[in-house]
Amino acid sequence: MTVLRVTAGIAGVALMAVGVSLLMDVRDLPGVLVWLGGAVVLHDLLIVPVVLLVGLVLVRGGVRGPVRGALLVAGALTTVALPVLLRPGKTANSSVLPLDYPRNWLIAMVAVATATALWSALRRFGRGRRRPER
Repeated sequence: MTVLRVTAGIAGVALMAVGVSLLMDVRDLPGVLVWLGGAVVLHDLLIVPVVLLVGLVLVRGGVRGPVRGALLVAGALTTVALPVLLRPGKTANSSVLPLDYPRNWLIAMVAVATATALWSALRRFGRGRRRPER
């Protein structure tokens, strides 16, 4: 276990060094630092409390694994898609963002919800069956 922690620590320090070296090449360093600071504040003051509250409500409501996993996947997909979902209007160059990203994000959300519903139904109805004894 200690070797794994040391390896993870070394990898983390190496990745931070890469990040710092990339920051040195940025032309608008104060702007980037304000953006990074805003991301930290947004994460700590909005995203974390909302996620913890939703998790608490779900656990108190008896919802377990599949739904919580689906929320995690939906949150990750939304986080990745946010830049193109929030981009206003059309771009000057139609080849920059050629796809219908809001539609594709919605299709991904429906796929996650459908897979979760099927998985939950299989788990619920599978509990009533007994496995054959050997």
